[in-house]
This record gives sequence, structure tokens and C-alpha cells, in this order.
Amino acid sequence: MRLEVRVGQDAGELAALHKWLRADPDVRRSTAAELRGGVPGPEEMGTELDVLQLVTGNGWSAASFVLAVVAWRRTRHQRPRVEIRRGDTTIALTECSEEEIERAIRMLDTVRDDDEGDGR
Repeated sequence: MRLEVRVGQDAGELAALHKWLRADPDVRRSTAAELRGGVPGPEEMGTELDVLQLVTGNGWSAASFVLAVVAWRRTRHQRPRVEIRRGDTTIALTECSEEEIERAIRMLDTVRDDDEGDGR
């Protein structure tokens, strides 16, 4: 499964999340993560790293991943909005309420791989 994660407007925050996820044994064991530049908008150069791309493997747990993101977000002074996209579906973590966390886990668990646009 492929995921894209965006964090607020600060590329430094995205790098901090990447480092946090690499340090989490549950996430690290089943996920390959890479910082990438997104597609630039009109009149943008697009050189900034603004997307964390993840490819998950066997043993991946949506719950572990979402809880790791929530734990990281709670360590931030200004808790940034975190968007997680799988296929054509995006969910934003803004308040990290129980309902929002459950919705994110459910979305990651239920979007089928063939909904991701690449047939995988």
C-alpha cells in the first residue's frame, strides 16, 4: 500500500515526523518512508520537500501508524495539521480526538489497493 503524508506548511515539521516514524519500531519494521517534493503549483519552483511517501509491507498496522503520527503531533508546540492520503482518499488529523483517530484507522484499513489508481 502507498501513502502520502503532508504536514502543515513547514517542511521542517515533515522532516521531524519522518525521523519520528523511523524511530518507531512498529512503523519502521513494515514501512519504507521517503521525503519527496510534491508537484509544484503554477509559478512555483517545487524544490521543497513537502511529501512523505510511505510504502507498507506485510505486518503493517494502520492503528500503529496513526497512533505514531498522533503521538508525534502531541509533542509539537504548535500541533500541525497532518493529511494522510491513500489513493483518492484523504483524511486530516487536526484535533486527534478519538473519533478522528478511529476514522483515520478505518480509512486506511478499508481503502482497497485497486482504489489507489495503480492497480496494486
